[in-house]
Amino acid sequence: MAIDLKAVEQLATDQASLKAAAGLAKPGKWSGLGASRDATLIWGECAGSGANPYRVMADLRDLGNKCTCPSRKFPCKHVLALLWLNAEAILSFPAAETPEWVVEWLRRRRPAGGTPKPAVPMGDKDVHAARVTAPERLHDAKADARREAANARRAEETERAILDGLDALEQWIGDQLRLGLAGFVDDVVARCRRIGARLVDGKAAALAGHVDELPARLLALPAGDRMRGATVELARLVLLARAFRATPRDPELRRAIASAESRERLLADPAALRVNASWEVLAEQVRTRRDGLVSQTTWLLNLTEGPRFAMLLDFFPASAGRRASAFTPGEQFVAEMLFYPARAPLRALLLEREAALGDGPPLDWPPASTALEDALTAPLLAEPWAAERPVLLPPGRIGFDRTGAPWWQPRDGTPLLPVASDAEGLLAGTELTRSVALWSGSRLELLAMQTPWGRLHHG
Repeated sequence: MAIDLKAVEQLATDQASLKAAAGLAKPGKWSGLGASRDATLIWGECAGSGANPYRVMADLRDLGNKCTCPSRKFPCKHVLALLWLNAEAILSFPAAETPEWVVEWLRRRRPAGGTPKPAVPMGDKDVHAARVTAPERLHDAKADARREAANARRAEETERAILDGLDALEQWIGDQLRLGLAGFVDDVVARCRRIGARLVDGKAAALAGHVDELPARLLALPAGDRMRGATVELARLVLLARAFRATPRDPELRRAIASAESRERLLADPAALRVNASWEVLAEQVRTRRDGLVSQTTWLLNLTEGPRFAMLLDFFPASAGRRASAFTPGEQFVAEMLFYPARAPLRALLLEREAALGDGPPLDWPPASTALEDALTAPLLAEPWAAERPVLLPPGRIGFDRTGAPWWQPRDGTPLLPVASDAEGLLAGTELTRSVALWSGSRLELLAMQTPWGRLHHG
C-alpha cells in the first residue's frame, strides 16, 4: 500500500513538526523497520534522547499511528519521519511478522471508517479478543474537566513561551540598534539565525521563519538601500510583537507568530469567509527557505465579486524536488475559496475548482477601484508587519533612470515607483493597461500585466 509525501505533509500539525521529521528521516536514526505481509502496517524504532528507542507504528489504510515518545503533538515527528521514510523509499520495509507491540496497538485502536481486518494471523484467543466489542465508555464529567484543564494549561504554557520569545526578540532588536545597523547588515545571516533558533524554542515558529527569510529580503536590495531596509524590517518585527501582546488570541496574529490553523479547524469555522467567483492565475512563486522547506505561492485575481486577491500557500520539503504546478499563469476558472480570518482577507484554501471558463473571450480584469495612494497604503496600515501585499495598478508604463534602474510611472503623472527586479524585452516601455504587483512599502514586484496586444507575466 503506497503513501505519497503530500499525505505526510497534510498529516503534520505544523511546519515545525515537518522540519523536525526531515531531520529524523535518515537511515542512522532507525532500526527494526518492517511491514506486514499485506503492506498495510509499517513500524520501526527511532533513536531518541533516552537509552531506549521510541517504538513507532502506522496503519497505511487510514494513516492511524502511534509512538511511545512523550510528545503532545499528534502525530509526532517520529511518526511523520516513519511515513516519510516509506513514502520516499529512503529505507526498505521488509515484510515480517508483526511485533506484539504493534498487534497490541491494533487491538486498542478504533480507526476511522471501521476496524480494519487483522494484518497478521492470530491465535484463537487473540481472534476472540479482537471480535469482542468494547462497551461504550460512560460519559465522565470529571475526566472532561481534567482534559479541559490540561488543554488550558498547555495553552497558557505556550502563550508564556511565546511572550518570552518576543521579549528576547525585542531585546535583540535593541542590541542591533545599539551596535549599529552597518554591522547588522554585514553579519545579518548569522545574527538572524541565532534569534530565529531562540524563537523556535519559544514556540514562535512562524515568526522564526520570517526572521530566517529577513537576510534574503535585505540582501536583495541595492547596497545603498540596505540600511533603510534593515530599519523597516526591524520595525515590522517590533510592530508584530507588540500587536500580539495586545491581542494574543487574534487568529491573524497567532498565524504570523506561531502557526496557521489546520485545514480541519478552518473548515469547521462557521465565520470563515467563503467566496465562489471567477479567478485568474496571476503568477506562481517558488522559493527555497532556509529551514529546508520550499514555499509555493500561487496568486489569484478575483474577476467578479469578493476580495480582490487570493493567495494559495503550500510548503513541501526541498528534498522532494520541484513539484509540478496545478495552475498555469493566465488561466481562468470558477472556484470556491475559503479565506483565513484576517483584517484584509488574502490567504485562502481552494475548496472546489468547478470548471474553466467557457470557450468565449476571457474575462477582463477589473479596473483599479481606489486611488493609487490608498491602494498602496491601506493594506500596510491594516497589517503593517506584512512584508508585501498585492495591488492592482492603473494604466502606466515602465521607464528607466540614468543608472538603468526600472521605475513604474502611472499614466496620470503621479509619482514614480521603483521596481524591484529587471524589466526587459516587451515589458520595457510597453503601455500597461492593467498591472498587478506586490508592494513592499518601498518597491513593486510585478506579477502580471495587461497590454493592448495581450497579457505579460514577469519572471
